[in-house]
Amino acid sequence: MEELNAAVSAAPAPTAAPSGAASPAPEPAGLDVATIKGDFPVLARPVHGRRLVYLDSAASSQHPASVLAAMDRYYETTHANVHRGVYLMAEEADRLYEDARTTVGRFIGAPHPGEEVVFTKNATESINLVAATWGRANLQPGDAVLLTEMEHHANLVPWLMLAQERQLQLRWLRVDDAYRLDLDELDRLVDGVKLVGLTVMSNVLGTLPPFRRIADAAHAAGAVVLADGAQSVPHQPTDVEELGCDFLAFSGHKMLGPTGIGVLWGRRDLLDAMPPFLGGGGMIRDVRLDGFTPNDLPWKFEAGTPPIAEAIGLAEAVRYLQQLGMLQVRRHEVELTSYAQAVLANRFGGDVTIFGPDGTDERGGVLSIAFRDVHPHDLAQVLDQAGVCVRAGHHCAKPLMRHLGVTATARASLYLYNDEADVDALADALAEAGSLFA
Repeated sequence: MEELNAAVSAAPAPTAAPSGAASPAPEPAGLDVATIKGDFPVLARPVHGRRLVYLDSAASSQHPASVLAAMDRYYETTHANVHRGVYLMAEEADRLYEDARTTVGRFIGAPHPGEEVVFTKNATESINLVAATWGRANLQPGDAVLLTEMEHHANLVPWLMLAQERQLQLRWLRVDDAYRLDLDELDRLVDGVKLVGLTVMSNVLGTLPPFRRIADAAHAAGAVVLADGAQSVPHQPTDVEELGCDFLAFSGHKMLGPTGIGVLWGRRDLLDAMPPFLGGGGMIRDVRLDGFTPNDLPWKFEAGTPPIAEAIGLAEAVRYLQQLGMLQVRRHEVELTSYAQAVLANRFGGDVTIFGPDGTDERGGVLSIAFRDVHPHDLAQVLDQAGVCVRAGHHCAKPLMRHLGVTATARASLYLYNDEADVDALADALAEAGSLFA
């Protein structure tokens, strides 16, 4: 994370190169948000007679026209079930589906994308797959799992269920007063654990934990590391080897792709040793009345008809992100988050609380706010009348809400199609709410 933050920091102005020396490489251009907005048909839709300001990408992002077109093209010209037919369209579908796997795998730096990328229906299913297969095969009564207080329910409930089933010991990294993980007792907490489950970016606080530091400590203790990348993969460069995880889970619908598809990346040796998750067609090599033989990786984890069109759409979303450049996406969000923090602080002072680290070095573009004593649901409804979409609720993170001392927050989440005008619209809508609830 330190290297990434250094990369996105504003570089000093280049000086003239000495005579005969190569000129320094130019700084990557920033995102052309006006053009990007034009790629997203839904953003042209008015809401309540106002311009749509979509600030809920942490829940689900919108789709560029190229993703919609790729899925329509598949349905219009190529639809056939995969890994089942030998006719032309079936072979075309096979190729598109497996090419999508490779595209997604390369996007996250998978060493063996054709074998290590498993398509699921979302990040939640990906984590449940690890808990149900790796967990049941490797965790015995009394074994310990280390999680954090800022996890999404998707990385809490599967382990709570397994802990109840197997009498496991759950340990916790707590959140400190600066909305970061308290690592003072990290060495003690990882001692003897079998798995560490950790978000790469909090969906409530935007906090970017020092993931590699925690992963290295976990590996030194002999633990396997599961990364919840649902909020990070769409927003910053991701390389599973640099991250230092053994499993990575994320969802297509938060990174410009369709709903109904998620990804589990796992180290090939771990996946190979794990039993299948679901049983049925596609995940078998042979079936007899007295048993079965599972298929090779990754198909042994993909029972039944997979999300074919969704995989094609996700691959197109990856290509769109690659064309923009993930470093540029991260830089844009750092700048926009800094702008949003400044605008809200200057206009509302103590009337607005932003739950999350100060500055932008250790956070993403998620702004969970409390506004005076207005209930977040009431606030979100007023903002909606101004065309501003935010999410109100506990954000599938009730333990963290309890730590923060609130039942809910209103969350504005920024993405590549947002700009300063969207932040200004949020602030104007908050001012309207302030007048209404005065």
